[in-house]
Amino acid sequence: MDPVQRVIDNFDESIQLKLEVREILAPPIAATAEMMTACFLAEGKILSCGNGGSAGDAQHFSSEMLNRFEMERPGLPAVALTTDSSTLTSIANDYQFADIFSKQVRALGQPGDVLLAISTSGESQNVIHAIDAAHDRDMRVVALTGREGGQIADLVQEEDIEIRVPSWSTARIQEVHLMIIHSICDLIDRRLLGQET
Repeated sequence: MDPVQRVIDNFDESIQLKLEVREILAPPIAATAEMMTACFLAEGKILSCGNGGSAGDAQHFSSEMLNRFEMERPGLPAVALTTDSSTLTSIANDYQFADIFSKQVRALGQPGDVLLAISTSGESQNVIHAIDAAHDRDMRVVALTGREGGQIADLVQEEDIEIRVPSWSTARIQEVHLMIIHSICDLIDRRLLGQET
């Protein structure tokens, strides 16, 4: 194996997938930004969750909202449910790992809030439970998935949005998820700051 060529191939695969899905994913990404902007304007918040790399993406999104993305603006209320080790471990220990996000959603979520649920396979049980909890709390859900959407695809309701990356490579799905997150952040900033172009 030529390591340099392998790196080039990885870049090419990532670029090709992004080119293939950009027109398919652009409308639900734009709709997500509108939903989240409306949530913020109504004084709601966004909760985010995921496992592994998707946990990192959940934290990445909340940091872009709480601090700033590319333009100066006040912080926006977003909470990553992946960051409090005491809460995560106590729920996993006292109940089950599948409840680590749902118990937080039930405690923190309010009607009108949005859950950003991230799972490359669409099969993460703790994310599935979080979606159920969000629906119980009259929250809307944005699901970032991959492959064929998994069980999460069946949970998405009419007022929710699923943004599915049609790939079986976890790495490629995560790369597109990050592009999706940055696109959402960009649109939210432009809408809130009155920069429509």
